[in-house]
Amino acid sequence: MSSWINKLERRLEPLAISNITLYLVIAQVFVLLSAVLGQIDLMQLHLWPALVMEGEVWRLFTFVAIPPPFDGSFGPVFVAFALYLFYLYGGALEQYLGVVRYNLFLLVGYLLTVGIAFLSPMALATNLFLGGTVFLAFAFINPNFTLQLFFILPVKIKWLALLTWVYYGYIFLTGGATARLGILAATGNFFIFFGSDIIQRLKTGRHRVKAQAKREKLRQELSGPMHKCSVCERDSDGNHELDFRYRTEGDAEVCYCEDHLPPKTGE
Repeated sequence: MSSWINKLERRLEPLAISNITLYLVIAQVFVLLSAVLGQIDLMQLHLWPALVMEGEVWRLFTFVAIPPPFDGSFGPVFVAFALYLFYLYGGALEQYLGVVRYNLFLLVGYLLTVGIAFLSPMALATNLFLGGTVFLAFAFINPNFTLQLFFILPVKIKWLALLTWVYYGYIFLTGGATARLGILAATGNFFIFFGSDIIQRLKTGRHRVKAQAKREKLRQELSGPMHKCSVCERDSDGNHELDFRYRTEGDAEVCYCEDHLPPKTGE
């Protein structure tokens, strides 16, 4: 998998755009303001494969610039917060992957979305691959990043990502063919670019669990109870009320509890 990604990276390098997330945010803000002012009809920008095949080819590109939903009294706040997070996550992901690979990451998500959309030409496709996979990828590389949910509740982003995966899984299992294809389009590039890292983490975690179990077993063997009767095998850990004594027998010190302590020689 990584070999063909490396080949594509070399081909894409001259065309890669640094800080591409910022340009995507600017495009969405422009479309948002234009829609609010009545200059743009968002329905003319959505990716609708049936209309693309009738000649409206601009939809192949304009759907990427559609902003998050902004209806309701909290719409502007929600949109501003969503775009800020997208910029934050995208910038961090670009630093982690590098400019070229991050561009390729977004391009693969775009191509998956467009390709899968044409399998259901009458359905409306979204740009979920933009915010969705960037969020999941950011959570994967920064699982302990703390987000102030509703600006007051601190939540580690790994738990939000887990809820997202549960939601995607539920939709994939209970939804129709179109919904399943949409989930594949929204997560496909994540698995393509981070699949090997996921497998490696699973292997590392399994080895870590085994090593921890061995260390715990060794600790128990080495620590053990301080005193253990050589006759009844009761020990000082589970029988605090007992008194234990030692007798020298040959070259060894043998432990006895008070109930099995033999008399001293000569008594």
